[in-house]
Amino acid sequence: MAASGVHKYTNLKNESATLSGQGGYGAPPPQGGYPGGYPGGPPAGGYPGAGQPQGGYPGGGQPPPAGGYPGAPPAGGYQGGPPAGGYPGAPPAGGYPGAPPAGAYQGGGQPPPAGAYPPQGGAPPPAGSVPKYSGEMPDDDVMDDPNRAETQPTAPPMEKMDHIGGYNNVGFNANVLPPPSYEDATKMQPPTERQAIQNVPTITEQDAREALLSHVAEHCCYGKGAAEDLKFLDLKSTSAFHYTLETYGEGRSTSWAYEPYSGQLIDGPQNGTAPGPWDIQATPPTMFQNTEQNLEVPHTASVKPCHDCFSSGYVRCHRCFGRGRIRCVHCHGSGHVTRYHDGEHRHDRCHFCHGCGRRECYTCHGYGMVVCKTCMGHRNLKCYIKLTIKWTNHVNDHIVERTPLPDHLIRNVSGQIAFEETSPKVWPINHFHEQEINQASGHLISSHQFPSERMLMQRHRVRIVPVTQCLYKWKDTESDFFVYGFEHCCYAPNYPQTCCCGCSIL
Repeated sequence: MAASGVHKYTNLKNESATLSGQGGYGAPPPQGGYPGGYPGGPPAGGYPGAGQPQGGYPGGGQPPPAGGYPGAPPAGGYQGGPPAGGYPGAPPAGGYPGAPPAGAYQGGGQPPPAGAYPPQGGAPPPAGSVPKYSGEMPDDDVMDDPNRAETQPTAPPMEKMDHIGGYNNVGFNANVLPPPSYEDATKMQPPTERQAIQNVPTITEQDAREALLSHVAEHCCYGKGAAEDLKFLDLKSTSAFHYTLETYGEGRSTSWAYEPYSGQLIDGPQNGTAPGPWDIQATPPTMFQNTEQNLEVPHTASVKPCHDCFSSGYVRCHRCFGRGRIRCVHCHGSGHVTRYHDGEHRHDRCHFCHGCGRRECYTCHGYGMVVCKTCMGHRNLKCYIKLTIKWTNHVNDHIVERTPLPDHLIRNVSGQIAFEETSPKVWPINHFHEQEINQASGHLISSHQFPSERMLMQRHRVRIVPVTQCLYKWKDTESDFFVYGFEHCCYAPNYPQTCCCGCSIL
């Protein structure tokens, strides 16, 4: 039974070779292609048995049927020139709608030469026309590995990219651009009047007790008896000051980008000169929020043949390496499995591969070729320069807090805004009664320099957050806790009535 399975596989290999000669893709285009080819690509002159002339057919298509295409001129052409009205099937006078105008092509105003990469509308190969792979492949059967890494898209070679004025140093990695001078912001004068600072409200003993009870309720191992029965000794109300500086900047970078060409609009250099990166108008959707936007630089697009599949739309299958079949994992390629039945070992034909020892590849379905991930089967790529705009809100702060309360707790609670200014360039605070805030303002403003970004707006504010240190006595224990913020948040690290595993409540 195993011998018949091997013979069946031999017939399938012969059938695969025959089909590859009928529908396989030939060599890459001789003009407009890439010199030397790429690893895994077809060899020079096309795959063996491809049945195509040297250099392949124009556009990477199929050979003409016997007798030529319907409507094509006869062999040798028409005598006496074309017939009245032109050849059958020829384009109308003036060209097809949407076609490039005369003179749109660079290099003399002529279209690409025959055999180069015509865009062809970016349509993928029709369904059912998947070619059989006939290039180099392993001699032995391939053991199936579902986790084998899939072929990843790669960027086109830089030497094939167009030369765009002002973008000569652009690659596929982001190129950060320094902003133009921004002298207007630095010439602004400091404000002559600033608003006064108001008093911050204080809390009562009842407010402090309720804040502590809420804190205790959030901890399953805390007893509420202490919070209910403690006696307040003193409430010391103070204020914490929170200074915040925000600088909203805009940074720009350029890089080459590509996407499958499926017939979308191509705005190329023939439509005009590409504008500079900082000449393109863009407005952030919301001020003081981090946002990123990608734009296509006008007049930089072009259509290029896919370099990974040589404009065929397909690449060799990464799972079977082009064989179209993989070794059966159930019988390990033997065509039979060993079973223990009635006290003896029996060799039965494998039901998964029907005794062949090999199965059709699940990824390519026996063709040995899969759709190219780079062009998604469209055979061509749209290449253009991408402008990336990042609006970044740079935030720094300084907290002045004189009690044992940790400073970072002040950031997350609300308080009274005592001072706030928004301007293209703010000036340091010099009128605040807490000198540490004045000094922090001057230091942070002088440090907010971002050479790679254009400063759009600055904003700084001072918040006054109420903090109350609550001194109390419960039984023989004297301790304290803190109530802070308008939310009356509580910080009580020394709460006397706690318990855990193996402990009892005091």
